[in-house]
Amino acid sequence: MNLVETIEKKFKDKYKRNPLLVRSPGRVNLIGEHTDYNKGFVLPGAIDKAIYFAVSPRNDNKCNLLAVDLNDFYEFNVDSIQYSKKGWPNYLMGIVDQLCKDGFKITGFDCAFGGDIPIGAGLSSSAAIGAGLAFALNHLFTFNLEKLDLVKLAQKSENEFVGVKCGIMDQYINIFGKNKNVLRIDCRSLEYEYFPFEFNNVSVVLFNSKVSHSLASSEYNRRRAECAQGVEVIKNYYPQVDSLRDVPKEMLVELMPKLDVVTYKRCKYVVDENDRVLKACQTLKKGDLKEFGSLMYDSHNGLSKEYEVSCKELDYLVQLTESNSKVYGSRMMGGGFGGCTINIIENDAVEQISKSICNSYEEKFHVKPETYITSIGNGTNIIKSDENETV
Repeated sequence: MNLVETIEKKFKDKYKRNPLLVRSPGRVNLIGEHTDYNKGFVLPGAIDKAIYFAVSPRNDNKCNLLAVDLNDFYEFNVDSIQYSKKGWPNYLMGIVDQLCKDGFKITGFDCAFGGDIPIGAGLSSSAAIGAGLAFALNHLFTFNLEKLDLVKLAQKSENEFVGVKCGIMDQYINIFGKNKNVLRIDCRSLEYEYFPFEFNNVSVVLFNSKVSHSLASSEYNRRRAECAQGVEVIKNYYPQVDSLRDVPKEMLVELMPKLDVVTYKRCKYVVDENDRVLKACQTLKKGDLKEFGSLMYDSHNGLSKEYEVSCKELDYLVQLTESNSKVYGSRMMGGGFGGCTINIIENDAVEQISKSICNSYEEKFHVKPETYITSIGNGTNIIKSDENETV
């Protein structure tokens, strides 16, 4: 049985009904890191790894959640939603809580879910769970919410109920993802544009350093503060500046003497990274994967040397790819201080390169990295809808 069939069977065994089936993907961010909270640009793509939902409505205000991968069950009532110490139910209850607060009537539902997005690898399994359920309930109860409304609702749920102050990128690409396309999101206006990623000869390969993000949250907050500090200084000379998105390179160079060394480095990275995203989109239009990959390496160098959110393990994983002509680009992905590198590698070399990198990494750090081979796919969608299902 494949994953979808497994989830559907677990649902039917548990609830004795036919469900709506929904696929909700993970994501990679090809370039544009730490730009989101600076109101800049990001360039994510939905991937072929996903969370699958089987959902059916009830009429007694009860909500039943079966986490197939965890072999765990949780139930709650729409009228009394309480934060759970279990952790995982909060990503689902937060969606119900947010819908109720927005005035939508949920009469309860049965749910089973599970998937193949590696947890903790920076592929955004949490957004796949939250946005996926929001999408499913929107269809199930015919709320007629627009796609962007679902994105904002899922982000707000994670911010407020779960308590994770994430940006909007993960939920956005989850809902708006498109096969063989990446999505440039303007984090200031929330406008978006698709760019082709139609390279049949390559795979997107992730190497998980297996280093935990122990510094990520505290350093993330510090980087936000350092960027905000830079903006405050710049505003003294250019009052129209609202964020680093408004700062061209020339302005930053002009004001370099007014900024301390660390703040300048942080601001320079963000300004350059926004520029790299725009350039990367043009290279995709031309089908120039070599130039795109070069921008990825530049991005990693900036993250490591200027923004200082990399670590020796991530730097080494990138370094191992640099002299290989079959690798177009590599960089750390995500908040930093651990997690994965994202690499674009020719299909016929994926196995050999992965083996070589994993062996070298294990020899140096005595830890075997995990390898995830992915491709760019569609956003959240309905796999099977049982239109005859009644409450």
